[in-house]
Amino acid sequence: QVQLVESGGGLVQAGGSLRLSCAASGNIFSTNIMGWYRQAPGKQRELVAQITSRGTTNYADSVRGRFTISRDNAKNTVYLQMNSLKPEDTADYYCRMVQYGYIYWGQGTQVTVSS
Repeated sequence: QVQLVESGGGLVQAGGSLRLSCAASGNIFSTNIMGWYRQAPGKQRELVAQITSRGTTNYADSVRGRFTISRDNAKNTVYLQMNSLKPEDTADYYCRMVQYGYIYWGQGTQVTVSS
């Protein structure tokens, strides 16, 4: 079993920055994919960014160039640095891990960007 705990959400003005963190604990293996998803009110959950254990990254077009995903394998932690935030980035952000076919989700952290 794996537990994911997110932190770092909050309220920020447009143009500002936030850094989200997701700490994983439990049965963590060296090979996995960690990522961030978000869900805005009335919308489907969508991929924001993901990173493999080797550091290969993938971003949604809407955040590419503004957000940066990184990970510290020694700490089993993934980060999402969000810059130049826009009101449309407002959503609940969820951490996800995929490991040997199993998918784990965190509880989510809220990000609100005011205009």
